[in-house]
Amino acid sequence: MSGTDNDPIFVRATSKGNGITTLVIGVVGLVVSALWITMLPEWLFLAGIFLTSASIVTLLIGYFKLREPPFSMEISPDEIRYHHRRGNWLLHWDNIQRIDCPRIQEGLSHTQLDAVGIRIKDYGAFLAGISPRLATHLLMEQRPLLIHQRGNDCASGDCFSQAQFDDKHYVLENGETFTGVKAMLANRMTQLRELLGYDIYISGTDIDREPSAFVALLRQCQTARQTRNMDSI
Repeated sequence: MSGTDNDPIFVRATSKGNGITTLVIGVVGLVVSALWITMLPEWLFLAGIFLTSASIVTLLIGYFKLREPPFSMEISPDEIRYHHRRGNWLLHWDNIQRIDCPRIQEGLSHTQLDAVGIRIKDYGAFLAGISPRLATHLLMEQRPLLIHQRGNDCASGDCFSQAQFDDKHYVLENGETFTGVKAMLANRMTQLRELLGYDIYISGTDIDREPSAFVALLRQCQTARQTRNMDSI
C-alpha cells in the first residue's frame, strides 16, 4: 500500500504477488519435464507427464497473476475504485452506509468470512459504472457466499439454482431499470444484503492485509471524508 493524507492510497492484492517467480518456475518445470521424458527410462514416462501437467498449470497461474492490474484498490479522498482485468467499479464515500467484515452463523457461534462487506445507499450509481464482464465475474465469485449462509438448510444444493442467477429486471426507486447481467448483479446484491447485511464484497485475496485491518483503514478514510465535509460547511 502507498499514499499520503491527500494522495490516493494504492492497495496491491496478495494474489498478485510472485507472478514472475511462478512464471519462471513453470518454464523451468517444462524444460525439466521435456528432458525427463526424452532422457529417462520409459517406465518413468508417466511421472514425466505429471510433471509436464504441473508445470503448465504453474505457468498459467503465473501468467494470470501478471495480467492483473498492478493495484487492486485505489482509495482517494472522494472515492474507492476497484481494479480488475475484467473492469472496474467505483464507490463514492457519500454512497457508503456501512463497512465491516461479514459473518455467518455456525451453530451457536459466528465465523468471520475472509472478505470485506460494504453496504451502499444507491445501487444505481454503482451499477451504472460497472462493466458487464466484471459484473459476470462478481456473480461467479460471490456464489460461495450464498452457499455459506444457506448451506445448513440446503443439503441437496438445489435451492441455490434460482438464487444464483436471478435475471428478472431490477427497477430502482426512481424508475430506472437494469436488465441482463447488471440486473442479475443487483438481484444478487439484494439477496446478500438480506443474508449477510452487505451489498458489495471484497475478497481477502484482493487486499494487502487482514480483512479486519482493511475495514479499519476504510473506516478511517470515511471518517476523514466526513470531517472534511463538516469543515467545509
